[in-house]
Amino acid sequence: MPDDNKDEVRWLPQPEDQDYPGAADYLSLLESDDVVASVVAALKVAPIQHRKAKDILRAARLVLLPEDNAHVASDLKKIREGKRLSPILMVRGDLVRGIPAQVADGYHRVCASYYTNENTDIPLKLADAPR
Repeated sequence: MPDDNKDEVRWLPQPEDQDYPGAADYLSLLESDDVVASVVAALKVAPIQHRKAKDILRAARLVLLPEDNAHVASDLKKIREGKRLSPILMVRGDLVRGIPAQVADGYHRVCASYYTNENTDIPLKLADAPR
């Protein structure tokens, strides 16, 4: 009997500890250390929400990375093996000012999830940037 859930994306209940420094490293390219510290602190206490892979890419205005990207391929392998992925860390954009959302950590996981099913519900933590 075939396994219908073979390529179902499975998720950890919370982001892994190393995801937060990764998010901080990325965000430090966009903002000052004080702002980054504030956003990362907000991400740590934010509740888990769920959004579709296709909507995350659109809101962040990110292109879908190719399946043969080393990190995307690694995450696709984890999905096929039934391993759990870490939830995504995001910073909310600003619709009125035209500022896209930021995937602070998890871009490759979003892309791998999209290849599995663009409607994959991805758990994420979402924080607002200081205004």
